[in-house]
Amino acid sequence: MSTESKRETPVRRQKHPADSRVEMTELVLPNDTNLLGNLLGGRLLHWMDIAGAMAAQRHCNSIVATAAIDSVEFNQPVHVGDIVRLQASVTWVGRTSMEVRVDVYAEDYRQDEMRFTNKAYLTFVAIGENGRPTLVPDLIPQTPDETAESEAALKRRAIRLGTKTN
Repeated sequence: MSTESKRETPVRRQKHPADSRVEMTELVLPNDTNLLGNLLGGRLLHWMDIAGAMAAQRHCNSIVATAAIDSVEFNQPVHVGDIVRLQASVTWVGRTSMEVRVDVYAEDYRQDEMRFTNKAYLTFVAIGENGRPTLVPDLIPQTPDETAESEAALKRRAIRLGTKTN
C-alpha cells in the first residue's frame, strides 16, 4: 500500500472549557410571557439554543447546527421584568459534535435576588465551509467539576444514541 493511499488523521487542536464559555443576558418583556406573566418555555429554549451555539462556535471556530436538546429542566418560573442570565459551557466533544450545558439564572433586581431556574444539555455539530460536518478541537477539562461533567456527558450521549456504557 502506498503512502499516498493511506488516510492520515489530522491533528486536532485542544481547548479548555473556559476557552469557549459564554454568558448571555436577556430582559423578560411582556411579549416574552404567558398570561400569568411567566417566561414562555419556547422563548427560554430559543435563548438557551443561542447561548449554547455561541459556546460551541467559540470552541470549534466554525458554524454549528443544533442536533439535539435534552435533559431540559424547568425548576422555577421566570417572571416579566426579571433579568435572565444564561451560562453556556462545552462539556464534551466527539469528532464533529459537542455537548453544551446551559444554566439559567433569573435576577429580580428589585429584591436583589438571583435564583437558579433552568438547565439543559444541547448537542451541536460543527459545519465546515463545504456544508458538511467538520472536526472539532479536543476538550481538556481542567477542574474536577469539568472532568465529572465530561464523564457524565458520555453517559448522556449513550442514552441519546441508545447504547451502553461501562
